[in-house]
Amino acid sequence: MALSPTLSRRSAPLSGCRILVLEDEYFLADDITRALRSAGAEIAGPVGQIDDALPIINDGGVLDGAVLDVNIHGEMVFPVAQELKARQVPFVFTTGYDKVSIAPQFHDVMLWEKPIDVAALVRGLAGLIGKPKT
Repeated sequence: MALSPTLSRRSAPLSGCRILVLEDEYFLADDITRALRSAGAEIAGPVGQIDDALPIINDGGVLDGAVLDVNIHGEMVFPVAQELKARQVPFVFTTGYDKVSIAPQFHDVMLWEKPIDVAALVRGLAGLIGKPKT
């Protein structure tokens, strides 16, 4: 018996989506990756260095969304965020810092403070990806 497209979309809301995960904490990256895969996503990465993320963004492949840790080994992730924003790729931030550490041009980006509710993060990202791009 085949699942209806609506039921299938509900159980795997990121089915067919390619998501970049940029996180330097191994276990958190693994948790996020597993949750995204459970939601049907294909993972680009995960990567733990900004220099590893930029080639993924620029390789010409489709990216449907991203999860970005704000601080990667002491370096702010804003150049990666700027590239994604320029390409109209939805993304969310994760951070152990206060919201005040977010650059002003990204105050509209969803922020998940650590410790992260990974399931809620996946739902939030799926909601962004599901919205039409303007």
